[in-house]
Formats: sequence, C-alpha cells, structure tokens
Amino acid sequence: MNDLIKTPPTPWTKGLNAAQIDAVKTLNGPLLVLSGAGTGKTRVLTSRLAELVASDTAKPWNILAVTFTNKAAREMKMRVSSLVGPMAEQVWLGTFHALAARMLRRHADLVELRSDFTILDTDDQIRLLKQLMEAEDIDPKRWPPRMLGGVISRWKDRGLPPEKVDLAEAGDIANGRVRGLYERYQERLIALNAVDFGNLLLHMLHIFTVHHDVLADYQRRITHIMVDEYQDTNVAQYLWLRLLTGNRNNLCCVGDDDQSIYGWRGAEIGNILRFESDFSGAKTVRLEENYRSTGHILAAASKIIARNETRLGKTLYTSADDGEKLRVNGYWDGPDEARNIANQIETMMKDGVHLSQISVL
Repeated sequence: MNDLIKTPPTPWTKGLNAAQIDAVKTLNGPLLVLSGAGTGKTRVLTSRLAELVASDTAKPWNILAVTFTNKAAREMKMRVSSLVGPMAEQVWLGTFHALAARMLRRHADLVELRSDFTILDTDDQIRLLKQLMEAEDIDPKRWPPRMLGGVISRWKDRGLPPEKVDLAEAGDIANGRVRGLYERYQERLIALNAVDFGNLLLHMLHIFTVHHDVLADYQRRITHIMVDEYQDTNVAQYLWLRLLTGNRNNLCCVGDDDQSIYGWRGAEIGNILRFESDFSGAKTVRLEENYRSTGHILAAASKIIARNETRLGKTLYTSADDGEKLRVNGYWDGPDEARNIANQIETMMKDGVHLSQISVL
C-alpha cells in the first residue's frame, strides 16, 4: 500500500486516505470494499471508475457500474463526467433494473416479448393479479392480491420462475394454488407485452443461461463490473452479476455488512459475507476512517454493532474530536416522546439555535 501512496496523485486520488487509494488503484480481480458509514464510498467508486478509464485498463463501454437508486446513478455519472469528460456517458451505469431493462429490450424476442414492452408498476401488478384471482375463484379477502404479489415478487428476487418453485414451499397459500397463479400471471404478462420489475432480471437470467452466445457477447463487451450497496443485493441480482463476470472475475463490490436493512425486500446478506469464498483470490479493503460523525457517536455505534454475530468486522475511527456525549432517554409512549422532543427544541431555540439546525429522525 505504501507504493500506492508514493504514486503522484491524480485529480481523483488527491486527498484520499491510504485505504481509499488502495481500493481505487486495485483495478483487476475480485475486490470487496467494506465501507463503513461516512467513509467516502461514493468518492472511491467514482475515483476508481475514473482510474479504470484514465489508465486505459478499460474503455468506458467495457465498464458496468451498478447503483442502488436512480439518484445515485445520476450523481455518479455527473461526478465521473467531471473527472474524465463526456466519455463517461458510454459507461453502462444505472440500477439493476435499468441495466437489465436496457439489455432485455435488445433481446426481448428470446422471451416472446417485443422490444417496446411495458414495465408495470406495483398498482398495475395488483390489478392484473385481481383479475386472475377472480378467474381462479381465489377469495381476495382471505388472500389479498398485494400479499400474493409479494410472494411472487420474493420468488423472482430469488431467481425462481414458476417451474422452479418448490410445491412444498408454496404450501397452503391460496389453498395451494399460488404457484399456478404465478404461472398464469407470467403468461398474461407475455400476452400483454409487459413485464414487472422482477421480470427484468428473471428474463435476463433465462436468456443468459439458455442462449450462451448472448451471455458470451456481454462477457466479451463488459470487462469490469462495479457494484454499490452490495449488502442489499438479492439472489437474482447476485446470479446476474456472477454470469456477467464470467472467468475474468473483475468484480468490485462496495458495501457494508453492518448496514443491511432490506432483508424484507429479498436482500441476501450472505452475498457480502460469502464474497471471499465465492470469488477466489478476492481482496478486501476496509474503509474505516469516518468523516461524518464525532468520536462519541462512533464509539457507541461500534459497541452496539460488535454484538452482531454475522459480520466481517471493521473498526470505525475519526480524526474529529469526541463531541458531545450521547444521551439515552426513555419514554412511556409516542406522545410522551413527542412532548419531550418539543420541549428540548423549545429550550434550544431559547439558547439561539435556529430550527433549520435541528433534525428529528
């Protein structure tokens, strides 16, 4: 790492700490960047992307960068454009759904769709399920369409088409008819030339595993993959990444095993915990210097999270001062909490603190 630090800084590495530079300069092979809260992961991602292009390790169109939200994708594209210029527009950059949709429109005919297919939102899905349930005589009061839609979405998040759903797992849901409902739902979507969000990845997984020439073409085109918020990826997203990565294994995943909060939405924390065993020769870089919080806040957070049994482990620190000590307050109920918070705000205002300086999470 010392050699990396001695290298003359580029505009995108100037001001980075040693661990950040290590992550930015590690351009080939599997790389896991364990990024604690407030440790500058977005800057590391954009700087690494710029380094890939500037060092001629990869052309912009050979890089696929996956973000968790459209807002994050726009911010990354803007930052990379400021570093490497208009060529940043040629990077495959977006959310899992946006990138999968882009690919699917090119190969829609392979799953009996047209390239101008419609992407249904949640309300459209529910309406379609209601129609199918009426035809199947499934009681919507006992089995709410939204609940059944959630079951189907979770199967899709795990990369399971109807024929791969375990009948035992489907159990007694909708009187044992939920897998059949899922099958008819998929057939109806094809007839409507439509997909839901889960189908975007599910269809691409089918295309990649059945049409090997299509997968080989993407593996040739895309030489380097970067993924943000890896701890929140689900099984389908993981499989999609594994297929695209191929034998090159030039996969950089940035995430925090201590911040996985989307298990209810299909996120699989095991994806980040197993990274080193899933990708042979993987390197792990820990970003542990926090630029956002004070010493007391970090110490309290570290003590609490240290009790988690399933984590890879890191210790956050800061060069900032300790700041105010934390206070732990107990309240009888919500209204009692609200009154006390309001009283604290009034006291702060009397001491000259403006409302714009106060936030309640």
